[in-house]
Amino acid sequence: MARPIKQLYAEPDVAKELRRRARSTAIGARDKERANIILLRLDGVGVEAVAERLKTTPKRVSLWSRRFETLGLVGLDDKPGRGRKPSISNAKVARVVTEATRPPQGKTRWSIRSMSRHAGVSPSTVQRIWSKNDLKPHRVKTFKLSNDPKFEEKFWDVIGLYLHPPTKALVLCCDEKSQCQALERTQLGLPLAPRRTRTMTHDYTRHGTVTLFAALVQLTGELIARTEASHTHVEWLRFLKQIDRDTPPDLELHLIADNYATHKHPKVRAWLKKHPRFKMHFTPTSSSWLNLVERFFADLTGDVIRAGSFTSVNELVRDIKAYLAERNANPKPYKWKAAGAEILSQINHARTNLDKAEAA
Repeated sequence: MARPIKQLYAEPDVAKELRRRARSTAIGARDKERANIILLRLDGVGVEAVAERLKTTPKRVSLWSRRFETLGLVGLDDKPGRGRKPSISNAKVARVVTEATRPPQGKTRWSIRSMSRHAGVSPSTVQRIWSKNDLKPHRVKTFKLSNDPKFEEKFWDVIGLYLHPPTKALVLCCDEKSQCQALERTQLGLPLAPRRTRTMTHDYTRHGTVTLFAALVQLTGELIARTEASHTHVEWLRFLKQIDRDTPPDLELHLIADNYATHKHPKVRAWLKKHPRFKMHFTPTSSSWLNLVERFFADLTGDVIRAGSFTSVNELVRDIKAYLAERNANPKPYKWKAAGAEILSQINHARTNLDKAEAA
């Protein structure tokens, strides 16, 4: 009879850190291997099977399993004094790390080579130190914090519709994607092939633009859509009337939209007043990420528009409609999974950091 497999256990936060290490590109291969060993052992995989899967030895799997079981995450670190002694002084390492956040005069960031010359070390050393400390001066993330005085009220209103949609009603995530450009590349590019990426020219002929109005049914992922030449209140009203026609008349309609003036035009308000089954829910200002239809627009841009070449607006519209038809033939909803309280905590943390930066 085979010996039972010894099961390892870990707290959720410890397992989360192990998964982060296993995915990270900023840590060493040994640390990633150790994280993968423990993750497989947590899943109940035996020592021999883990060794075979990770192309290592059972002795190594047993060692790190014991170290983790005894010491937790700390047990996966190398013991002090092991390995080759560092050839770079601690002072130089500290300089490469601390000065990475202070760009040189007249520039917005350090490059690996400029820091190499500045600190008197090799470019590979700078790369290794920055990677170890997860410093990436070449990368910039964009952000925008909402200044809406009713941010939390609107935030919870929208989140509530996602997590607890009302009965006998449809939740529709609505917006328009304006300025969809029909760009024709000036030369024929090469298709994707082994060892060759797809190519396209950097220049193009612009044949015009079109606006796509879309309403994403939050429950099913189906889309109600129309294309228009522009995006004034006139076109928005036409779209609202289309939604009215294309949805069961006995259901309430809860529309999530942004604060674009077109959505609040007096004529739009007057029409909504005559159609009480339409309930408008506006996202906070500068918070389009709350609207799930934006996720569809990102897919549409990546799948159809960005890399396409169109000889006319009509050709672009044809491809957009074909993409919509395919999506509606097999709809899949976007599911909101993030906890509202956690999002608010991150936003408040960002506001605190921004206030400190402005006060400095």
